[in-house]
Amino acid sequence: MALNIPGLVSVSVFFTLTLATGIWASWKSRKDQQNRNPTEMAMVGGRNINVFLGLFTATATWVGGAYIESTAEIVYLPSKGLLWVQAPLGFALSLAIGGFFFVNPMRSKNYMTVMDPLQETYGNVMGTLLFIPPLLGEVFWFAAILASLGATMRVILDIGGSLAITISACTVILYTLQGGLYSVAYTDVIQMVFITLSLWICIPFALVNSATESIYYTATHQSYQDPWIGKIEKHYLGRWLDDFFYLVLGSIPWQTYFQRVLSAASTGQARLISYLSGLGCFAMAIPSVLIGAVAASTDWNQTSYGLPSPFERGESAMILPLVLQHLCPAYISITGLGAIAAAAMSSADSALLSTGSMFAHNIYRKILRKKASETEVLWAMRTSMLVFGAGAAGLAFYSSSVYDLWFLSGELVYALLFPQLCCALFAPSTNTYGSAAGFLVGLLLRLLAGEPALSIPPVILYPACSLVNGTYSQLFPFKTFTMLLTLGTILAISYLAKALFQRNLLPRSWDVCNIMGGTSILIPLQQVEKQECFPTTALEEKHN
Repeated sequence: MALNIPGLVSVSVFFTLTLATGIWASWKSRKDQQNRNPTEMAMVGGRNINVFLGLFTATATWVGGAYIESTAEIVYLPSKGLLWVQAPLGFALSLAIGGFFFVNPMRSKNYMTVMDPLQETYGNVMGTLLFIPPLLGEVFWFAAILASLGATMRVILDIGGSLAITISACTVILYTLQGGLYSVAYTDVIQMVFITLSLWICIPFALVNSATESIYYTATHQSYQDPWIGKIEKHYLGRWLDDFFYLVLGSIPWQTYFQRVLSAASTGQARLISYLSGLGCFAMAIPSVLIGAVAASTDWNQTSYGLPSPFERGESAMILPLVLQHLCPAYISITGLGAIAAAAMSSADSALLSTGSMFAHNIYRKILRKKASETEVLWAMRTSMLVFGAGAAGLAFYSSSVYDLWFLSGELVYALLFPQLCCALFAPSTNTYGSAAGFLVGLLLRLLAGEPALSIPPVILYPACSLVNGTYSQLFPFKTFTMLLTLGTILAISYLAKALFQRNLLPRSWDVCNIMGGTSILIPLQQVEKQECFPTTALEEKHN
C-alpha cells in the first residue's frame, strides 16, 4: 500500500489548526489571568467557563476516539450488535446523575479536584492511596488513545504507528502545557466540529455504496452476517447489567468530569452543562452506529478491501476507518481521518490535564510542599503533565496490553473511588478507618475476581462463572457487587470504629486516625488546616 498523501495532508492540516488554537487559547488565558489565581486558571479556567464552551469541552471529553470507533465495532461484531452498545445511554445517564447529585456539593466548597473531598474527610494518607487508581486510569487511557490513533494511521495512511503516536503526544502535551483548561476547552470546540461534520459527510456515501445492502433489512435479517441489532442471551444478562452500571456510575468519579463542572461560572450553568453534554454524547454515537451497521451490511468482496472480511482478519477494531477508506470516495474519506484524529485528541488532552491537576493540587501542594507558591504549584503541574504524557506515549507502543490495563484501572475506580466519593459527600460521619477497610476489601475482591485479558486467573468463582477455551468468564455482576460491598464496608467500619472509641471499648491511644480528636499523622484535613482544601482565592471568598 502506498503512502496516502491526501490523507496525510488532511491530518497535518488538522494538527496544525489544533495546535494554533491551543496556543491562541493559552495567550488568551494569560491575558485574562491578571488579578486571578494562575493555578485556578490552569486547572478550572478561573471558574469562568460559559455554557457554550463548557458544553463542547464536556462532550468532547467523553466522545473520544475509543468512543466513536468502539461503538462502530460493537455494532459490526456478529456476536454483539446494537443492543450491546451501552456507552451512549450509559454516559448520558452518568452525566445526568452527576449533574443532579454531585455538582452542588462539589461546588459549594469550591473544590478544585475530585480528590479534595476525599482528602478533607479521610486525610492525606488515604487521599494518596485513593489517588493511585484514577492516576493509573488516566495515564493508561491516554496511552490507549495514542495507541488507537497510531494503529489507525498505520492502516489508513501507511505510516509508522510510532511516528503518529509521537506527533500526537507532542501536539497534545504542547498546547495543554501552554494554556491548561482554556487550551483544552477551545481545542475541544474545533475537534467537536471536525468530528461532527466529517462523519456525517461520509455516511451518505457509505450508505449508497453498491456493495452495501439496506441497513433496514440487515437489522433484522441474515445477510452477509448476523443481524446488526444483535441480541442479549439470558445467561449474559448479568454481565450486560454489570457493564451498564459500571458505565453509569463508574464514569462519575473522574477528574475529567469534575474539571468541567467546577470550571463553570455558576452551579446552575454547571448542571446545565452536565445535562446537555449527556445528550451530546448520545447524539454523537449515531454516526458510529450507522457506520457499524453499514459494515455489517457490506459484501467486502465487492470492495477494494476484498476477502476475508475485517472480522475474519481480526481487524474489527478498525472497522470505522476501513468503512471510510473502502466505501467512500477518496476525497470524502480523508475528512473522516480528521474526525478520528480529532476524537482521539479531544480525550487525550483531558486525561493529561486531569492527572497534572490532581498531582499538583492534591499531592504536591497538600503533602509535599504545603507552603508552595501558586507559581511553584503551576510549574509542578506542568512538569507532571510532561512526565505523565511521556510515560503514556511510551506505554502506547505496547498497545496489546494498554487497553486491558486501562479497563482494569477503570474498574478499580468504580469499585474503590465511587463509594468513597459518595460517602465523603453524602455520609460525612464516615471516617478513615472505614475508608481504609473499604479500600482493602474492594481492591482484594476485584483482583481476586481475575482478569482474563491480562491472564490473571480468578480465585473467587462467582455464580455462573464458566470455563470457555481454557479461560474463566465471570458472568455474575461482580464489579457492581464489589462496589456495593466496598460502600457497605466503609459505612459499617466507620460506625463500628467510632462506637468502640466512644464507649471506651478501645483505648483512645489506639486511635491512630484521630477520629475522636487529638493529634495524629493520619488526622483528616478538616480537623487540622481546613484552608488547605481550598486555593487562596476560594478561601478569601469563603471568609468574605
